[in-house]
Amino acid sequence: MINVSKLKKGIVIDHIEEGRGYYIFKELKLNEIKDPVVLMQNIPSRKMGKKDLIKIETDLDLDLNALGLINPNATINIVKNGELVRKFKLTLPKKVSGLLVCKNPRCITQSEYIPSIDFYLVDEDKKTYRCEYCDTYTTYMEK
Repeated sequence: MINVSKLKKGIVIDHIEEGRGYYIFKELKLNEIKDPVVLMQNIPSRKMGKKDLIKIETDLDLDLNALGLINPNATINIVKNGELVRKFKLTLPKKVSGLLVCKNPRCITQSEYIPSIDFYLVDEDKKTYRCEYCDTYTTYMEK
């Protein structure tokens, strides 16, 4: 059993689906943080069978839309002075900006630079979003 010390201050991203911890780590660019960050994978879980977990030993503004898109059932735990001060569960975002790319080759976003493209959730089960410019549906896939 691996022993990871108790977090004194920071964020714990828990209940990450097995294998998705790496995608969250990459999307949030946690490798660029100078404080300790722990990515644990394949942790036994009564509820999920196996899960991933990320501990970030610093205060950080998280992109909750990116997290919700990658793993909508993850839990965010905020820790201060070694105590849990806030806990909330993520959900799939209704609107996503800057995280998806329209798959329609004729969409204006394919030929012109548009700094922020909005996509709107149309099917929660399939993680399907609609492009605000051409109404094409696209599904989130990890990179």
